[in-house]
Amino acid sequence: MDFAETEEQSMIREMVRDFAEDVLAPTCLDRDRNQKPPLDEWKTFCEYGLQGITIPEEFGGNPIDDISEAIIVEELARVDPSFSVMFCVHVGLCSMTIALHGNQDQKQRFLPRLAAGEIGAYSLSEAGAGTDAAALGCRAKLSDDGSHYILNGEKMWVTNGASADIYVLFAKDVDHPDYGVKKHGGTTAFIVDSSMEGFSVGKKEDKLGIRSSDTCTLLLEDCKVPVENVLKEAGKGFPIAMNALDNSRIGIAAQALGIAQGAYESALNYAHQREAFGKPIAHHQSIGNYLADMATQTEAARHMVYKAAWAKQRHYEEDGPRHSMEASMAKLFAGDTAMWVSERAVQVLGGYGYTTDFPVERFFRDAKITQIYEGTQEVQRIVINRSIAPE
Repeated sequence: MDFAETEEQSMIREMVRDFAEDVLAPTCLDRDRNQKPPLDEWKTFCEYGLQGITIPEEFGGNPIDDISEAIIVEELARVDPSFSVMFCVHVGLCSMTIALHGNQDQKQRFLPRLAAGEIGAYSLSEAGAGTDAAALGCRAKLSDDGSHYILNGEKMWVTNGASADIYVLFAKDVDHPDYGVKKHGGTTAFIVDSSMEGFSVGKKEDKLGIRSSDTCTLLLEDCKVPVENVLKEAGKGFPIAMNALDNSRIGIAAQALGIAQGAYESALNYAHQREAFGKPIAHHQSIGNYLADMATQTEAARHMVYKAAWAKQRHYEEDGPRHSMEASMAKLFAGDTAMWVSERAVQVLGGYGYTTDFPVERFFRDAKITQIYEGTQEVQRIVINRSIAPE
């Protein structure tokens, strides 16, 4: 067992850290205030080729190991959690889902576009189907000539909703024999292009945190999707959705880790510069204890995230066991760690922590979502409890 980063992983960390500090940091506050997606920053990021890390080389990608992927998300979130989730959804929920479940034609049509920098999104949730993903209300009906599906309904909480070009989107095929028989019966995964007839972007959410990430509703009004855009086959979408969540939960755990790291570093630096009663506040026991606990919790979260990434890679490359438990454990622990560490960071900075002069207030707001999306903390405990039950 080797806990040391490889030379390549260290190089990736350094490269992404430089990008985050040089390109993302200067625009973070303005984008957060104005809820502006980081589209210019994305174009610069794509010059590094990291937008294709989950895409095979034959389709223009630059595949890397899963721990390196987690490191990228962590380093982005250490500075800008909004950009990190934009990246997470693009490489994980969209690109990887098509790479895993798409046929050769679908891969050839969509993966090169995603590798070239077109933005990907994923759309599962609806107003009445968030945690209960099987309760989808969006409907898909095959056209009379069998050439396309007609989709109707409204999707919610779509990250990259207004920015994306390509969406992996779920709806229920009303003609499937399991529709209305099983709760998730008829659930089908579609690849939807933003240019398709009947597709439009609806309301943009006004959020507490990750405000530079555009979270929108999608409107499907007789949206015509070719049958060639169905992943696998009609009615096979629910396992695809659950598999995608297993993968993306590790990305959100890595985002939470980055938030914790960024908040901790801000508090640590401030505590060694700010003096009270004749010495830096870091030398006062109460503050020193906070910093020690913040460092310990963050490091523990890092090990859980990297282990989950390792388990994911073993599952796909070595036919290892499914990584659902490790992914849920990492997200549960890292999400709670991000929330706790960022709250302590605000406390360490005192009044300054409550202002936008320092990034800890933004980390505090951004941290909360890591306990909610990709399955709430309560859902993670359900997954873990099922995984540890005696056979």
